[in-house]
Order: sequence, then C-alpha cells, then structure tokens
Amino acid sequence: MAPLRFSANLSWLFPELSGFPARLRAAGSSGFEAAEIGWPYAEPPEALARAAREAGLRVVLINTPPGDREKGENGLGAVPGRQAAFREGLEQAVLYAKALGCSRIHLMAGRVPKGADRAVVRGEMETVFLENLRHAAEVLAQENLVGLLEPINTRITDPRYFLDTPQQAAAILQKVGRPNLQLQMDLFHWQIMDGNLTGNVREFMPIVEHVQVAQVPGRGEPDSPGELNFSYLFQLLEDEGYTGFVGCEYQPRGDTVEGLSWLRSYWEMRGRPQAGQ
Repeated sequence: MAPLRFSANLSWLFPELSGFPARLRAAGSSGFEAAEIGWPYAEPPEALARAAREAGLRVVLINTPPGDREKGENGLGAVPGRQAAFREGLEQAVLYAKALGCSRIHLMAGRVPKGADRAVVRGEMETVFLENLRHAAEVLAQENLVGLLEPINTRITDPRYFLDTPQQAAAILQKVGRPNLQLQMDLFHWQIMDGNLTGNVREFMPIVEHVQVAQVPGRGEPDSPGELNFSYLFQLLEDEGYTGFVGCEYQPRGDTVEGLSWLRSYWEMRGRPQAGQ
C-alpha cells in the first residue's frame, strides 16, 4: 500500500500570503509535491507555470471559471441558457491546464437559478449538463485531459448547487459514458450530505480521480475538532488502492504551516523525509 500523496489547495491554504506565486513557493517549502488552484484566471498562466516549476510543484487540478460571481454564479455546466459561456470557460481552462501541465479540470455544475424549484428544473438542468459534458469530454480528449465532477453539499456550503451527492454524480457520469470524465471526492461534502463514508468510498473508488479533505463541520485542518477520523480515512484510502492526490481544501485556523502538523505526522509515520531534512 503506497502512502497517500497530498496537494496544497492554494485557493484555501496560505491566505496570509498574497498571490498564487507566493503561495506556490510556500507550499513547496512546506514539503508538498503538488498544488491545486480553484480559479487561477486572475494571473497569467505562464507566470503561474514558472512559479510552480521554481517551487518544484506539479499543478494537479483547476476549476472551470465560475461565471458571473456578481450575479451569484458558481459554475455553468448545468445552467440553462449558459451553454456558450460554459464552452468559452472550458476553452480558457484548457489553455491554463496546458500551460500549467495540469491534467485535471473540475467541470463545475453551477446553481439552480434563483427562484426556481429544484425538483421542477432538475430534468432540464441534467439535460444541459449532459450536453455540456459530452462536449467537454471531446475537447478534453484532444488534449489528453480529464474532467471531474464534484458534488458540493447543499446543507451548509451552497444550498442551490445542482450537483450535491455522489450518487447523482455517478449516475450522470454513467449516462455520459466517457472514460475521461471521472469523480472528484471531497470528503467534507460527502460527509455532510450522506455520511456512510466507508461504504461510499468503497463503492465509488473505481471512478474517483481526485480526493479532497477538510474536517466537518468547521472545514478546518483534518486534526481539528470535528466528526471525521482522518487516521481511519487515510488508511481506508490506502487500503482501497487510491494512488491519486489528496487535496488539502480547508480553511487554516491559524498560520498555515503551523497547522500542517497533521501532515508532517502522516509523513513521519509513513517514513517520508520532511522538508529540510
């Protein structure tokens, strides 16, 4: 059983530093071998790629653009009437992914329109999502890239998000039927929506391409107070043969580096040399 590999989500970690290049340097100095950036689009891709190389980091995940944040958008994949904008955003994401050497793009589903009844619009939104995902699969295949679907909880984080359970995401992936579309498993969201993490990890692991972690309900470090036993969950991922990256997508309770004691302990237990050793 190989030890897990961790990536620093720089949209969340190192908030004390301004700009992704500085956060990339800090992640590299902290011992990470990889990083992920939710929305890297405010900075030139070449500058980010250079900063990642200098930090000795692989960029392993980015998101498609969110759309118009001022209008409350958080992804466009399933949003009726926004198909053209989704495809434009996909092209931008592919450009960044290629520049960064990043092979995975989270294809964000987006939100149920304001004032709409989820049950009423669910069918239409799924039809739009399927259409956009088939298009995305073709575009990504040309560049040897993988698209990911991430269920986001609707109980705490985003009440109007369209894709909110692993079961829903897996059913959509099955309908699309493209091998370069896979599942992104964020244990924070999965615990809030469904629990049953042992069963769900085992059931969906064959289609999981990326994992993310944070404690529940506070979304802090894995060793912060909360519901989840990450010693058990990390062992479960190892036992299930997971070889992808585990993204640290949490809100540090204080200084990011001090808060990485849980990760340094994991590395020590698995016999990995620490940064600076």
